[in-house]
Amino acid sequence: MTSSVPPSSLDPAVAARLKRSADGLVPAIAQQYDTGEVLMLGWMDDEALHRTLTTGRCTYWSRSRGEYWVKGDTSGHVQHVKSVALDCDADTVLVKVDQVGAACHTGARTCFDADVLLDK
Repeated sequence: MTSSVPPSSLDPAVAARLKRSADGLVPAIAQQYDTGEVLMLGWMDDEALHRTLTTGRCTYWSRSRGEYWVKGDTSGHVQHVKSVALDCDADTVLVKVDQVGAACHTGARTCFDADVLLDK
């Protein structure tokens, strides 16, 4: 269990499909809904996914802080959820969002533009 919150209200049918890591988390990729730009990778447990699905704002589990965080609550760089999908193995969540401002904690638009290893 990643936290001391009560059991999640995530739909049991969805929860049963998720393949979580040993610490109960699934990777969640945030992608700009209209351009396809990959913005960031965060982690969700059942409750974070439930909150994301029901509030329309991305909620993640912070592994370093040990708490939930709603993207943009402190920075103003909000992710408005447009769609949520599981991959074919149900071990990764794709959240298509309308990103307001920077997605990366460094202040960059995306977390994937500073260290390109190959670009053909």
